[in-house]
Order: sequence, then C-alpha cells, then structure tokens
Amino acid sequence: MNYFELFAIPVQLKVDRSSLHKKFIELSKKYHPDYFVTQADKKQAEVLEISASLNKAWKTFQNQEETIKYVLQSKGLLEEEEKYQLPSAFLMEMMEINEQLVEAQEKSTISNLQSSIGNIQNEIYEPVKEIVEHYQEGVTSEKELLQVKEYYFKKKYLNRISKQLTGKP
Repeated sequence: MNYFELFAIPVQLKVDRSSLHKKFIELSKKYHPDYFVTQADKKQAEVLEISASLNKAWKTFQNQEETIKYVLQSKGLLEEEEKYQLPSAFLMEMMEINEQLVEAQEKSTISNLQSSIGNIQNEIYEPVKEIVEHYQEGVTSEKELLQVKEYYFKKKYLNRISKQLTGKP
C-alpha cells in the first residue's frame, strides 16, 4: 500500500497538510499497536507495519520536496542516490553563487546572496508550478514529471547552498 492509498487521498505533488493532519490522527489511533496487544502475532506485525508506514508517509507529506521525490520514485522516474545531470547554464549560475558566497562571507553581505537564491528558487519553480499544484494521476504526462524531476534536483542543489549560508546542517 503506498502512502496515498494509506491516507485515502489522490496521488499529488503538493499535499494539503492542514487537512491531512486530522486524517493522520484518526489513522494513528486506528492503527496504534497498543490496541492490538491481545491479537495474534500476525495481526500485531501487520498493524506495526501500517503504523510505521503511516509515520513515514506523514513525514514525507510534511516536506514538498520529499513528496515530489516519493511520487517520482513510485513512477520509476527517480532512483535513490541518482546522479542527475543538471543543465550547464544552471550549474554555471550556481558556480557564480558559490563564488559570491565566499566573497559574502568575507564581506558579511550574506543577505544579498540569500535574496538571490530566493529569486532563483522562484524562477525554477515557476515553470513547474502548475504541474506541482495541479498534478493528476493518469493525466499529468511523463514529460511533465521529468520537468518536475529537474526542478527537484535544482531545488536540492539550492538547498545545499542555502544551508552553507545559514551554517545549518
């Protein structure tokens, strides 16, 4: 059972987390292992597996990039630890930002760089915004999902740079 089936929601790239919270609480109560201690071992193991999947699904749905990753992997369009080749123009832009990062750290002008990264994040999201926000299972094409895949890797790259700026792991 995939995460979307578990929550009884359609497959989507952008999950409405506020409406999902109530469903998570409901399912957490329904499949809490403590309620099945008197059941057969097989039933206890089944409930434990559902409970673990429920927690993994919840964690995945709390992060849009993780949700995108999960859908792309389920479609066979993304492999774990895949080395995706980003476009040269994007990589050149990132190289410039990395150079600016070194300069900014020396001059303490990090806020300008954070602003630049925010602008780039908006630029890379814009072409896939409609796909992400209005994804429909069976309607959205593989070509569109591959565009989302490229966005996913670009966003991942930008996130690494942002973490360098903030000094957070």
